[in-house]
Amino acid sequence: MSMPLLFSPISLRDVHLRNRIVISPMCQYSARDGMPDDWHFAHLSNFALGGAGLVFTEASAVVPEGRITHGDTGIWNGEQAESWARIVAFLQSQGAKAGMQLAHAGRKASMQRPWHGNGAPDETDFARGELPWRIVSASAEPTADGWLMPDALEADEIAHLTQAFADAAARCDEAGFDVVEVHGAHGYLLHQFLSPLSNHRTDEYGGSFDKRIRFAIETARAVRAAWPSHKPLFFRTSSVDGIEGGWEIEHTVELAKRLKAEGVDVIDCSSGGHSPKGATNANLARGLGFQVAFADQVRRGADIMTQAVGLILDGPQAEEILQSGSADLIAIGREALQNPFWPHHQRQAMGVDEAYDDWPVQYQWWLQRRARGLKKMGL
Repeated sequence: MSMPLLFSPISLRDVHLRNRIVISPMCQYSARDGMPDDWHFAHLSNFALGGAGLVFTEASAVVPEGRITHGDTGIWNGEQAESWARIVAFLQSQGAKAGMQLAHAGRKASMQRPWHGNGAPDETDFARGELPWRIVSASAEPTADGWLMPDALEADEIAHLTQAFADAAARCDEAGFDVVEVHGAHGYLLHQFLSPLSNHRTDEYGGSFDKRIRFAIETARAVRAAWPSHKPLFFRTSSVDGIEGGWEIEHTVELAKRLKAEGVDVIDCSSGGHSPKGATNANLARGLGFQVAFADQVRRGADIMTQAVGLILDGPQAEEILQSGSADLIAIGREALQNPFWPHHQRQAMGVDEAYDDWPVQYQWWLQRRARGLKKMGL
């Protein structure tokens, strides 16, 4: 049989992925002072052992105040970069490439960890020593009633944050990352500037479409300049807000055209985020592959590579997306939490590697022996 596209290599600039399977960034809310630790090592290493082509870290803040919670990882100093380097080296040793998602939560910063309520901080958080910090946004408007009130960023503060993204990208290179992604989705800071639902400025960063995208464009430009030219740059978008009067798919297509001109290689097509609960909540009907159409429209409309994500559950579904030309990469998240070895299992299910030949050698011998034993038993 011919090799399915899902398991075929792909090159992004000078970075070569062994397959089209990408592990999406998934926050663990378990860091201290932004430092990744043994939990992050074990969590991310599973996905490299499991056969993914590219493994993204969780959204990592470019400044301390950009964290969603006290437990978020960061990349705002060299010590953090050194801690990430150990994880990056292991991912690469197992054949995967390592990606970092650069982020700033804006008005959704200084939240509770999900298991503590996933909302605005309260007395229970203060008793744990998790005190709120100053938060910022495009406009001085909270995420929802009862949430922290952000300050509207001044122009010089915007410039400072643009540089913080660039500096973080340089640290990623020092740590050995292969890919960086700018997080411009899910109701976080860059998305707060993009969307007319959250940007009510009247200066050069608000009002018209061109002004609302200015911060995102300047950030992508600064990151591209700081990030080696032979390494690819991704940009994650909320393709639609899913709320009347908000950001729509035609806006994403036009933004993608502008980002391509700045040297962005892949648009990672998610959605939603302006609802207060959760990162991606929106008034969208959810079903299998419910965001694939966005990746397809951006890919065709902006002539740029896209990454599809959202309720992609098995290999045949992923292969159909690739074969249809709707996307170039397939990202899985919670499916990988449930089964870190999803790529290997899909290879077996689709008849590509029924003999465990592509599994880590430390597992391969044991599993091949087990398979022979089960076959003898008629199982």
